[in-house]
Amino acid sequence: MNDPGKKTIGRKQKVVNEMTEYCFTFLYLAFFLGAIAWYRRLILMEYHISYLHYGFAIVEALILAKVILVGNALHLGRELENKRLIYSTIYKAVVFTIFVAVFGVIEHAIEGWLHGNGLVGGLKEFMDTGRDELLARCLITFFAFIPFFGFQEIGRVMGAGKIGELFFKRSHA
Repeated sequence: MNDPGKKTIGRKQKVVNEMTEYCFTFLYLAFFLGAIAWYRRLILMEYHISYLHYGFAIVEALILAKVILVGNALHLGRELENKRLIYSTIYKAVVFTIFVAVFGVIEHAIEGWLHGNGLVGGLKEFMDTGRDELLARCLITFFAFIPFFGFQEIGRVMGAGKIGELFFKRSHA
């Protein structure tokens, strides 16, 4: 028999697990993107150009964390999970970088449509960013994803919660 209380506890636990995963993903991305924002600020400061887009890094981390959760829910990048961890890690980094790039294009198209510029206007604004800037964003995203998915893959192999225990619980050795 199905116990309704057990199903509710399962749902509650799933929500808690997803929120925890979202928070850790957000913190990782916020730290990484914040470091990139500081790097840009320090480089531009040499040319006496002010750069104050730190809030953008936080908002982008919030959005990217949700995109990663959606990608995980869609089982993106799981094709190589039975191979060596280096292969599955790099593969997931590539797949999720492409997923984030496609999401960015769609996001700009919808943004253009909502602002009355049409879908094409939003895409044009996205392309006006410049090829080098877009390539740099993809490279940063890819290299940010390598350690992220590396730890995720190690955690998958070791079992749920083992990485957290290693980092945050006191050793009894």
